Amino acid sequence: MVRDMTGYRELARNRDFTILWVGETVSELGSTMSLFVFPLLGYHLTGSTAVAALLESAGLLGMVAMMLPSGLLADRFDRRTLMIGASATGALLYGSLVLAGILGELTVPHLGAVALLTGIAQGVFQPAQMAAIRTVVSTDQLATAFSQNQARQHVASLLGGPLGGALYAVRAWAPFAVDAVSYGISCLTLSRIRTDLRPQPREGAPTRPVEQVKEGYRFIRHQPFFRTLMVWAGLSNLVVNACFFVVMMRLVREGVQPARIGLVSTAAGIGGILGALAAPYVIDRLRTGALTVVVGWMCVLPLVPLMWWSTTGAACASVFAILLLNPAGNAGIGAYRSAMTPDELQGRVSSALSFVTMGTLPLAPVLGGFLLGTYGGQAAIAAMVGASVLTALIPTFSRSMNSVPRPSEWSATAPASVRETDVERTGATCA
Repeated sequence: MVRDMTGYRELARNRDFTILWVGETVSELGSTMSLFVFPLLGYHLTGSTAVAALLESAGLLGMVAMMLPSGLLADRFDRRTLMIGASATGALLYGSLVLAGILGELTVPHLGAVALLTGIAQGVFQPAQMAAIRTVVSTDQLATAFSQNQARQHVASLLGGPLGGALYAVRAWAPFAVDAVSYGISCLTLSRIRTDLRPQPREGAPTRPVEQVKEGYRFIRHQPFFRTLMVWAGLSNLVVNACFFVVMMRLVREGVQPARIGLVSTAAGIGGILGALAAPYVIDRLRTGALTVVVGWMCVLPLVPLMWWSTTGAACASVFAILLLNPAGNAGIGAYRSAMTPDELQGRVSSALSFVTMGTLPLAPVLGGFLLGTYGGQAAIAAMVGASVLTALIPTFSRSMNSVPRPSEWSATAPASVRETDVERTGATCA
């Protein structure tokens, strides 16, 4: 993988991408700690798995609800300004939880409101960030850039759970204090990006907001891979996340210490980091469509042992196995989506896909909590495993997914507007 590590080193010399990556790595670490603590604190305050599930769902609901309008914002306004505003909002909201914790006034409604509002802020941030990456990174570096983003997320998973659990054991509000500071760091690093992140609207593009949102969906409709992706990813997110919510809450109900539960996040982080390091190598050598099918089945097989073993070790082994190939799949799909999308549609296409594929996430803890409370842990996980098998069949039998080639062949299938933009960026001339 020497050539692939060289790609990481070359990307590290891209000043603006490095600044963006470092700042958001710190911020994501803080957010992972907070998200880990929310259901634990909700369960501690009420003794209810339903409340724990609703608190976790609140942030996801806010993020998904904001996806469509935020994609439009990312294609109309300065993306750096949007990201700074979202990070500043997160710092203020988590700061309010710190103050309430110091005063001994932490309540479930306050936690729910902060989770919902920070989810909305995250919904604004994500499409702007995805579009910004396409602006500061050349096409041939996209797969490596998205792989490095995957590594960032898994570094946060590796450290976030154990640190969040350890800080929670000291003071319930301590993880929120760290998260507030991490959002402040994000604001500082984003302010130092030099690249102009304002979108370049296309002449003759629709001006009405509803028509602009529809334009993103129309583009997706003409990309068969993206159409199938929306269905498969949405169902897969629902099933896998519901399963792991059941696993976590079974451990909580059995009295496992929060720090030990945090080891599941550590295992996820280790698997994800190793997978992210290997991702450029895997993406370069497998057809993107074939890689998607393999990832689909890797979201099934590691779940099977959880039907019989409700232990921290079994949960750690399962998430580790799932996340070994998941970064390559996410990075490959994300890079392909970005490479196929014109600049003026980056925000809307990203948000439209995210709205559908992540729209099921708020339902995952609710579904998992319902199955766990009604049928018990073993039956709940068995149902999730069966559903995951049916979900994996979607990419397996999809001709549009199986036909997507390797990255070296993407440019031949890209829309003309994308190829023209790439020529402008590189200063190349057409033969």
